[in-house]
Amino acid sequence: MIPGGQPNMQALLQQAQKMQQDLAAAQQELAETEVEGSAGGGLVKATVSGAGELRALVIDPKAADPDDTETLADLVVAAVHNATDAAQELQQRKLGPLTQGLGGGLPGLF
Repeated sequence: MIPGGQPNMQALLQQAQKMQQDLAAAQQELAETEVEGSAGGGLVKATVSGAGELRALVIDPKAADPDDTETLADLVVAAVHNATDAAQELQQRKLGPLTQGLGGGLPGLF
C-alpha cells in the first residue's frame, strides 16, 4: 500500500497478470486432460476432456439390442453425464483456487 491507503497499482497489475497466466495454464491443462465415465457396469464408456468436451464413446456390443434402443440411449446419456461430472470435479480442483483468488486477491476491483 502507498501512504494514504491507496493500493500499489503496479503490484496489483502484476498480481492480476500472474493470476491470468496461472488461469490460462490451468485451462490448457484441463483441455489436455481426459476423464472417463461409464454406465451399465462398463457397457458404455464416455471419455470427456477436463474442459467438458466429449472425446470418445465406446459401446460394448452386448449393450446394442436392436429391440431396445431406449436402454442403450439411457446408458449413453448416463455415461456422458458421469464423465461430465468427473470433468467438473477436475475443473473445481484446478480452477477453484485460482478463481477464488479473484474475489479477494485484488482489493477494490471486485
